[in-house]
Amino acid sequence: MISKETIQEIMDAARIDEVVGEFVSLKKRGANLIGLCPFHNEKTPSFTVSPQRGIFKCFGCGKGGNAVQFLMEHEQFTYPEALRYLAKKYNIEIEEKEQTPEEIKQLNEKESLFHVTDFAAKYFADNLFNTEKGRAVGLSYFKERGFREDIIKKFQLGYALEGWDDFTAHALKMGYKLEYLEKTGLTIVKENKQYDRFRGRVIFPIRNLSGRVLGFGGRTLSADKKTPKYVNSPESDIYHKSKVLYGIDLAKNAIITNDNCFLVEGYTDVISLHMAGITNVVASSGTSLTTDQIRLISRYTKNITILYDGDEAGIKASFRGIDMILEQGMDVKIVLFPEGEDPDSFARSHRSSEVQDFIREKADNFIFFKTNLLVKDAGNDPVKKAGLIKEIVNSIALIPDQIIRSVYVKECSALLDITEQTLMNELNRVRRKNYNRKLKEKAKESPADDNVEPFVGVPEEQPGFDYLSPEGQEKDVVRLLMNFGNREIDFDYLDENKETQSETADVASFIVSDLLNDEISFINPLFKKIFDDVNNRLNEGIIPDEKYFLNHDDQEIAGLAATLLLSKYELNDWERVHIYVSKEEEKLKTAVEHALLSLKLRWLERKFEENGNALKNATDDTDIEMLLVNQTNLIKKKKIISAKLGRIILR
Repeated sequence: MISKETIQEIMDAARIDEVVGEFVSLKKRGANLIGLCPFHNEKTPSFTVSPQRGIFKCFGCGKGGNAVQFLMEHEQFTYPEALRYLAKKYNIEIEEKEQTPEEIKQLNEKESLFHVTDFAAKYFADNLFNTEKGRAVGLSYFKERGFREDIIKKFQLGYALEGWDDFTAHALKMGYKLEYLEKTGLTIVKENKQYDRFRGRVIFPIRNLSGRVLGFGGRTLSADKKTPKYVNSPESDIYHKSKVLYGIDLAKNAIITNDNCFLVEGYTDVISLHMAGITNVVASSGTSLTTDQIRLISRYTKNITILYDGDEAGIKASFRGIDMILEQGMDVKIVLFPEGEDPDSFARSHRSSEVQDFIREKADNFIFFKTNLLVKDAGNDPVKKAGLIKEIVNSIALIPDQIIRSVYVKECSALLDITEQTLMNELNRVRRKNYNRKLKEKAKESPADDNVEPFVGVPEEQPGFDYLSPEGQEKDVVRLLMNFGNREIDFDYLDENKETQSETADVASFIVSDLLNDEISFINPLFKKIFDDVNNRLNEGIIPDEKYFLNHDDQEIAGLAATLLLSKYELNDWERVHIYVSKEEEKLKTAVEHALLSLKLRWLERKFEENGNALKNATDDTDIEMLLVNQTNLIKKKKIISAKLGRIILR
C-alpha cells in the first residue's frame, strides 16, 4: 500500500509533458503541446497536453486525464503500477514488500500475465550470468557475436536451460499459476504433461513502449537442421506481434531526437546497431510490416529508413509493406548493404563511424530506388517497361500530399524517359480507382437503406431519450466547480429588511449552498458524486481546487476533470493588436449565476412536465385542484428565472 503522502509527492513531481513525451511526439502550440493520439488512428493531431494543468486530452476519441491515467490507459497499468512507474522515473522511494503467492493469485488476469513475463525475463537473465550452462553456452554465444556485457544487460538477454521443465517447475514453485504460464506461451501443456517452450535457447525479451515484457524470441544454438532457428511467443492478451516493434522502448527518444527511424528485420540487427552508437532503430522481428507498426513509428517521426541486406529478391517482396508506409504519409528511404552483408554483420565488422557514414551516404529515396531497380530489371523490353511504369505510379498514387506526388512525377518522368503528362494521366486514373474501391469498402461496412428518406426537419423523439434531462446544466455547474471552485466572487442577497447586501464567498461554497437551499440534487450519478464530494470537503474546511480533482483517488472523477479543464481551442493573443477579449474568469459571477439559473430552470421544466402528466391522469377533484395550483406556481417561477436569463417562456 502506497501512502497518501507518497502519492502526493509522486503527483507533484510528475510532469505530464515528460511522461506523455516518452510515448508521443509532441509539438508546441501556444501554451499547450499537440501530437497524434496514441489511442486511435488519426492523421491530423487532436491530442493535446497541458503542462500548466498537468493533463492530456484527445478531442478526437475523448480520452483524457493526468499522468497516472495516461499510463493506465496506454500501458494497461493498474493504479499502483502507474504510481510505481512514476516513482522510479522521478527517483521517489517507495517501500515495497515482496508479493506472497496468495497476493499473486489475487492479481487480475492481464496483470498476472505481465507478472509472469517479467518473472521469466529475470529468470532467463539470471541463468545467463549465474549458471554454469548459461555462461558456457548462452553468454559465450553473445560474446562471440561481439556483444558487450552492458548491451546484454540493456536488452535483458538471457538463456533458457535445456531441461524439459526447468523454468516451469521453478515458476510453479514460486507461486505462479500454470494457467498463466500456458497463456503467455512460456509453458506448453500437452496430454497432462508440461514443458518449456524455449528450452536450450538464448532469449530475446520483447518489450512494449514502457519496457514491460510482452513475450520472447528464442534462438537455438543447436546444429540440428530439423530444429527451428527461432521460436517466438504465441499471441496472448498482452502480446500481439503485429502491434509490436522490437527495441521501441529503447529507441523512441532517439527517434524523436533524430526525426528518423531505422527499420531492420531481426533482433541482432537492432543490438549490433546499438553497439555502433545507432539507437533510433527497431525491428519488425521477421514479420511482414503491419499498419499498426507503421502507426507506432509515426507517433515519433514521419521519416523511416529501411536497412536491407543485399538480397534484391527480398526487397521486391517487401514493396507492399513500403507502399503501406507511403499511404500513411511518411517519407521512406532505403539503404542496401553490400552483397552477403546485413545490418548485424556490417555493424560488427566496421567501426561505428564507418557504419554511420555508410548509412548516411547510401540512403536513397524509396520511389527513386524502386524506379532504378525495376528499370534495371526491365532492360529494353517494352512490355516490362510498361509494367514497371504502372508499378511506380501505383506507389506514387498512395502518397497523400499532392505537392510531393507532383515532384515524384517530374523526377520519375526523367528517369523513365516518359512525358510528365502521361504519368499524371495514369496517376489520376489509379487514384480514382483507389478512391472508388475505398467507397465500396465503406459502403459494405455500413450499407445504406435505400428505403430510408434523407433526414429533414425535427427528428422524432427517440424511445428512452429524456429531452428535459438537466445533465447538460449539471455538467456546466460541475465544470465551474472544478475550474473556479476556490476563486472568490461578490454576490448580492436580500437581508431581513429586504435590503440588498453584498458578501464575498468562494465559488464552491456559493454553488453548494445555493443548490442545497433550493433542494436541487444532481441526476447524473458521476456529477452527484462530485457535488457530494465537494460538499464533504467544504464541511471539513477544505476548498477543492483544480489540482484536487485532477489528482483525485477516484479515477472517474480525475478523468472527467481532465475533460472539463482542457479546452479544444486556445485564444490567440489579440491584445498585441489592441483587441481585448474578455475571459470567463473575468465574468465569473455572471457565469456562475447563469449556470445555476439554467439548472434551476431545467428542474422547473421537468417538474412542470411531471405535474402536467399527473394532472392528465388525476380523477379526484382535490388532487386536480392541488395540481393546478402547483402548475400555476411553476409557471410563475419559470417566468422569474427566464427573465433573469433573458429568455422568453413559450409555455
